[in-house]
Amino acid sequence: MFSGALTALVTPFKDGKVDEARLIEQVKFQLDAGIDGLVPVGTTGESPTLDMNEHKRVIEIVVETAAGRVPTIAGAGGNSTEEALELHNHAKAVGASAALSVNPYYNKPTQEGLYRHFMKLADAIPLPIVLYNIPGRCGVNMSPDTIARLAEHHGIVAIKEATGSCDQASQIRQRCDLPILSGDDSLTLPLMSIGGVGVISVASNLIPNKITAMVRQAADGDFTAARGIHTQVFPLCQALFLEGNPGGVKKAMQLLGRDSGEMRLPLWEVGDATAAAIRHALQGLGLL
Repeated sequence: MFSGALTALVTPFKDGKVDEARLIEQVKFQLDAGIDGLVPVGTTGESPTLDMNEHKRVIEIVVETAAGRVPTIAGAGGNSTEEALELHNHAKAVGASAALSVNPYYNKPTQEGLYRHFMKLADAIPLPIVLYNIPGRCGVNMSPDTIARLAEHHGIVAIKEATGSCDQASQIRQRCDLPILSGDDSLTLPLMSIGGVGVISVASNLIPNKITAMVRQAADGDFTAARGIHTQVFPLCQALFLEGNPGGVKKAMQLLGRDSGEMRLPLWEVGDATAAAIRHALQGLGLL
């Protein structure tokens, strides 16, 4: 269930509020393109700037719109275990397929603290958990040994690996069979070559058909064809992250007429040079 190409959805805003109509439109766009799964309110969905009610509402809308056609892995992490429990409970109650649960950020727990945090979630709530390891944002890396310990729990079903390190992914694979999803678009193909099962993608907000095709080709062992798509989309994947996420993808969606580009402070729109690079990459793919 938790493999293939899954889209880390943006959260659209209009006049400072969540734009529910556009969110539904974006989910339908993904479904029509044949995406394998949807991931609302992760990093790309600006979860830190949403209040609790908005966060829950975005999950509800995505689950309702997807209507079981593909899995919905709801962003439900937090740097407070109690807050994460509340979000996991809500995701379960509204019918999400799983929870994407990020390392607690800012307070920099030890490896034992990480282990106990995720075990409490997994023991308390009968909802599959996809771990989310992104030390560049959280200030702490979940070690391969800790991941292997957590993988022994039946409720922990996959990991989104966003360390930017193929070495770490290889070390995880040495220690356990937990499915690995790439958390970096530019590393999807390299990670799949060492046993990854897909990607939670930012670029698929724009090009779900290409990301899905590449992942399926790699899963089938056709790395020559997959490399062809990787080469095509790599400039866009780079351009989207020149000034972080989701500023790049929101600018790209704005250029394509699919999002307002609006974000909430402290996030701000990308500069002119990055916007030009994104426009050039979109033109290279024939999208503009």
